[in-house]
Parts: sequence; C-alpha cells; structure tokens
Amino acid sequence: MGYRVAVVGATGNVGREMLAILAERKFPMDEVAAVTSSRSTGSEIEVGDTGKMIKCKNIEHFDWSGWDIALFSAGSGPAKEYAPKAAAAGCIVIDNSSYYRMDPDVPLIVPEVNPDAIDGYKKRNIIANPNCSTAQMVVALKPLHDAAKIKRVVVSTYQSVSGAGKQGMDELFEQSRAIFVGDPVEPTKFTKQIAFNVIPHIDVFMDDGSTKEEWKMVVETKKILDPKIKMSATCVRVPVFVGHSEAINIEFENDISAKEAQDILREAPGIMLIDKREDGGYVTPVECVGDGATYISRVREDPTVDNGLVLWCVSDNLRKGAALNAVQIAELLGRRHLQKG
Repeated sequence: MGYRVAVVGATGNVGREMLAILAERKFPMDEVAAVTSSRSTGSEIEVGDTGKMIKCKNIEHFDWSGWDIALFSAGSGPAKEYAPKAAAAGCIVIDNSSYYRMDPDVPLIVPEVNPDAIDGYKKRNIIANPNCSTAQMVVALKPLHDAAKIKRVVVSTYQSVSGAGKQGMDELFEQSRAIFVGDPVEPTKFTKQIAFNVIPHIDVFMDDGSTKEEWKMVVETKKILDPKIKMSATCVRVPVFVGHSEAINIEFENDISAKEAQDILREAPGIMLIDKREDGGYVTPVECVGDGATYISRVREDPTVDNGLVLWCVSDNLRKGAALNAVQIAELLGRRHLQKG
C-alpha cells in the first residue's frame, strides 16, 4: 500500500524534477497528481522517464481529501492560499517556497542535518523546504559543527540562473545568443545583463543593505543548525544554467585541521568529497547536474583566524536545493510517522 501524492507546480523546473525523483527513487505511490494553475490545466506531463503521462489538474478546484502528501513548488502566493487548505484536509504539505520557513510552528528540514525536527509537523501539517543555497551549505556544515562547533560562517555564493526559474534560464540563453550575433541585450528577468556577467543581487534589498536571499541563508541556517552561529552571506547570480557553488569560510570554537575535516566530510551523509590538490581535482557546477550529492572540494586551513577552514561546495540546486530535499523529507516522514509502502 502506497501514498497518494500531489505535486503542486508540476510544470515548473522544480515540479518536473519532483516527479522525476519520485519515480527515480521508487517512492511508494498508489497515485500521483500534477496540480497546476489554470494555464496548464488539461495538459499532460510525464512522470520522470517512466513513459507514464498524467493530466494536470487545476489547483483552484482540486479536492485535497484522501491525499497523503503534497509537494508544493508553486511560489509563496499559492503556498499561502492552498497549503492550509490541503493541510486542513489531512494532506501533509512539504512546501518549497519561503512562506512558511520561519514560522515557529513549521519545521524547516534537511534530512541529513535535523531529521528529529520533523516531529513538529503536526502543529500545522506543513513542513518547509529551505532555500536552495542554504540546503547544500548546511549539509556541509553539520558534520563539521558536530566535530568542532562552528562560531562564524562567511559565505559567498555563485548561484545559477535556474534558481530564478525557466525565465532565468531563457534569459541567459537568449542574451548569450544575442551577444554572439551582435543583437542588443535587454535584461527583463534580471536587473542587469546576466550573459558573460555576474550580478551581486538576488531577491529584494533590505534596510541593512543585504538582500533577502542573503537574509534567508542566515536565518535558515540558524533555525536548522544552531541559533548561536554568526553568519554573513553575499549572494551572486552567475551565468551558469544549473548548479549553485559556494565559497565557505568557517571559524570554529575548537581546533580542527583540514585533514580531519576531509576525513569527517568523506564519511558524512549526502556529501561527496572530491579534493585533489591538482589541476581539475575539484568539482564544478556542470559536473553536479542531475546528481543528488553535495560536493565538497578545496578544503584548507584559514591562517587568518584561530581554528579556521575554507571549502568549496557545489550542488544541483534543482535537486538537493529543492526537489530532492522535498522527496527526502517525504521519505523521512514516511519512515517516522506514516509508515505505508
């Protein structure tokens, strides 16, 4: 006996990945529904590479009763309006938007990092999926925090355009083509040209000069990992289609060497350590696409602080940063609470 699973926002980049990963990981499902806005209602979508086609259903008229789990990837607006309706009908919501992440009654989960926190889902019947840049970073930080206790983190991100959805990917493609053929380049999705450029601006600006993306990384890391960690983030959009990269500088309370950190990371769940001190002995975004691991490279000691390390962290943002993490949450929920299949 399996679950009845609804994927909300099924036609988007992350929604399609969710369907693919459910099939890939053989998640125990008796039925899966593709739930979309009225624009896509009635169109068909494939469940991963299974050859199985399902018709998209209109979220405005969808009956949530009898459904076990809903994976939401439709943005904050639909999450605000429809997640409580699904939850009230007994369907447990795993939401990929930022809307519920800082709600004290909603657990914010990365299964490799804070699985016990999922037990709090019953307060609202909603579980939040963290920001893509936060998810991969806390997977890397957790085993090191357990070993030597992190005091402070300074992170600079190099985030792919897929984090801005299909429009972001289309804009990078169109601008790149335009530059090659000598056509004018007009930004529409991004604030400046993204092709052959980098933009130190993701989401809206806040009063202190940081952007909301940077704020998310800070507050979500504190909620998931440890509220005592001090943190500063600079989030940058780069002309890469898929895969977020991060340069992470970490200061610890206790002594930890690069060699000790490598040994810890090599055995940690969800991590693949590729760290050869030679040409090409590290991972870049194009190599992580389609993979669920968080890749760590370039682990080294930081001589400017006591007990400091620097590392390079790369992951497929559509997978671990979004769709895979949501399915892993569903798997964790099943093991701990629902126990079907």
